[in-house]
Order: sequence, then structure tokens, then C-alpha cells
Amino acid sequence: MNPTLRHITFDCTGEPYELARFWSEFLGHPLSETDKPGDDEVLVELPAGTPGLLFVRVEEPKTAKNRIHFDIAPTGRTRAEEVDRAVSLGARIEADRTLPNGRGWVVLTDPEGNEFCIERGVMDKVDDQHHPESADAF
Repeated sequence: MNPTLRHITFDCTGEPYELARFWSEFLGHPLSETDKPGDDEVLVELPAGTPGLLFVRVEEPKTAKNRIHFDIAPTGRTRAEEVDRAVSLGARIEADRTLPNGRGWVVLTDPEGNEFCIERGVMDKVDDQHHPESADAF
């Protein structure tokens, strides 16, 4: 009888609903039907068997770099397209660590300042068959 990972929780000093809405739109998963603007806790529901993303209002501001973050792999877009989409939703680019061979990632922050990375995805690897030197996972 091992425990279950139920939620990944984000503290936020702003509006939990707005931050949850960013992640809901970016990841393409719904907000909980019971949550509404002004709530102190808002849940993004992920597929069954996957922990939900819970956004909780706190008073203390973020003071340091996250010790844990998401690495996102695009599925139907290139890394550049996914980065552009994230920025259009309110993310900020912190560092572009894309290498000349296509490997690497882009570091972004969500509207509350939480870091996440967008790696190259399937659409970026389409050309790898012509350039096997860039066929590594990242």
C-alpha cells in the first residue's frame, strides 16, 4: 500500500485562478468545474492517473529559483512554435539554451515566475533522419 501522488502544488501570491488558467490553456487540460475566479485554490485536472496541478494563494513571495520544474516536450508543434505559444499566453523567456545541432531547451517562466523548460519535440526531430548527429533525445 504505497501512497499516491495526488497534486503538484504551486504557491502563488497573485490570483490562483489566473495562474491555473495559464497552465490549463498551455497544457490543454480543464480547470476543475468547482473552481472560480477569486478562489484560494484552483485545480487543473490532468488525465486519470496523473497528479493534478493545484494553485494555492499564499502571502509569501517567491524568493529563489524553483528546485523542481517541468520539462515540456511539444507533440504537434516545434519547440519554437511552442515557445511562441507559451509567450502569447503570458510566459516569459529567461534563457535560450538551444544548441546549433538542435539539441537543448528554452527556459521560460509562467506569469507567477515559476520556471519551466521547453525541449525539442517530435516536429523538431523530423529532420534528424537527414542529420543523424542531432538525433539525441534533447
